[in-house]
Amino acid sequence: MPLALLALAISAFGIGTTEFVMMGLLPNVADDLGTTVPAAGYLVSAYALGVVIGAPLLTALGSRIPRKRMLVLLMAVFTVGNLASALAPTFGLLIAGRFLAGLPHGAFFGVGAVVAARLVREGRQARAVATMFLGLTVANIVGVPAATLLGQHLGWRATFLVVAAIGLAAMAALARLVPQLPAQERTGLGRELRALGDRQVLLGLLTTVFGFAGVFAVYSYLASTVTRVTGFSQGTVPLVLALFGIGMTLGALAAGPLTDRALRPTLYGSLAALTVVLAAFHFVAEVKWAALACVVLIGAVGFMTTTPLQMLVMNKAQQAPTLAAASNQSAFNLANAGGAWVGGLALTAGWGWTSPTLVGAVLAAAGLAVAVTAGLLDRGDGAAAHETSRIVARGGESAQEAAESAPAGGHTG
Repeated sequence: MPLALLALAISAFGIGTTEFVMMGLLPNVADDLGTTVPAAGYLVSAYALGVVIGAPLLTALGSRIPRKRMLVLLMAVFTVGNLASALAPTFGLLIAGRFLAGLPHGAFFGVGAVVAARLVREGRQARAVATMFLGLTVANIVGVPAATLLGQHLGWRATFLVVAAIGLAAMAALARLVPQLPAQERTGLGRELRALGDRQVLLGLLTTVFGFAGVFAVYSYLASTVTRVTGFSQGTVPLVLALFGIGMTLGALAAGPLTDRALRPTLYGSLAALTVVLAAFHFVAEVKWAALACVVLIGAVGFMTTTPLQMLVMNKAQQAPTLAAASNQSAFNLANAGGAWVGGLALTAGWGWTSPTLVGAVLAAAGLAVAVTAGLLDRGDGAAAHETSRIVARGGESAQEAAESAPAGGHTG
């Protein structure tokens, strides 16, 4: 694998750390800035709103910027947003900082996925994209717990200073390791917008919203479930969340080669497995070892959906995949918010602490239904079910190969 994928993974690690660490720091922030924990929860929403708005907006604005430069600029915005969060004197300015930090999230993963896919030869694109996403999963194992402990002992501002430093390191790695894509690989805004209108792209985004909402309907209330139902102490919650992160990493590792081999079957299988595991969690939540096994499996099969979903929308966007890939990140965050909301409705209705698992199973099943419908329509249109390499790397030439064949001095760092 090219070293450029390491730069993308480092960037993903920083993004994943800042996205999820706030959940563990809400009490600290609330105490320091004189607000309540529920009000501090708006800091999570502010970041998600930044992702949803920033993904299509920044991708559109940067449609004619060379992709390497765009990646560095996006990480610069990310770094400034985290620095602003660390220095924010008031709660309102902290919300603004979180919103700013979230703006480049979706656009980065959208552009980064296209770059990753074009750094490798045909038949390995999904593995390259999954490698970038490994940074996000490792953040949930290492970055989030470490940043949470740092914030609890040195103050929450120290956490965001460290994340800003990770952003600077990521910028340096991107500038040093990512090759400049050939000019002919760039596409205009109009072409990108037209790609979003493709029926298969829209169905892929809808699959993301429903399927991943099933994961977050459970994950959002996982701490309460394992303490109130399973019987774990509050002190073991970080371990449970780390197990979820381990599952995510295992899922990402498996998703790459499986997606390269058979995209739609991988998507169908992971969504079906997610439905079953979420439903099973409802019935075994009181058994500690079984509950922990379900936590790992939910993380694994849940995150196994991300690579085929990302590759699917990139494929169906044909020659203009960047905006579609970025919009898929908006869809993931809509799933985050929507899953938490629907799971919360079940709890408010008094259905019990395990009710979000059944809600999640229904949402995952809905995502599977949308995915299967899209596959049947695609087959009816005579399209190939597996065309990852053909579309993502035009003409069979990867960016790395093109760079190697370019004249000396033909690209800048």
